[in-house]
Amino acid sequence: MKIYNGGPIFLGILVFLAIALFPFYNNFGKVNAKPEPKVDTPAIQEYEKANGKKECIESKEWMRGEHMQILNQWRDSVVRDYNRTYKSNSHPNAAPFNMSLQSGCMKCHSNKKKFCDECHNYLSVKPYCWDCHIQPEEKEEVKS
Repeated sequence: MKIYNGGPIFLGILVFLAIALFPFYNNFGKVNAKPEPKVDTPAIQEYEKANGKKECIESKEWMRGEHMQILNQWRDSVVRDYNRTYKSNSHPNAAPFNMSLQSGCMKCHSNKKKFCDECHNYLSVKPYCWDCHIQPEEKEEVKS
């Protein structure tokens, strides 16, 4: 059996494969370092000086994996149920926390570029928080 126009067909297949596989062989061997969120804001340092430890509403490991779910739950709770109080699961003796992205989370984690954006960019995630909320202004941190 003879394939008519075998040369152009074979060339077309090679060009298609070269284009389709470009993202894979272009990035082969390149590794991006996993970002480490910066938790050295003045508010966190001040809290640590006063209390002797850094403490968030939940454990660091839990927050890394579940922060988006808790923000979605907070949104629903605040907007639909008018409930603004969150009681921590991992810190049962902690005071209730005000469910607020801007005056709660961003009060301590004020370095959005270093804290939020580095991880979101690394994972190619585009959160929609700032579709409704006003983006916080970055403050220049003064190193002592």
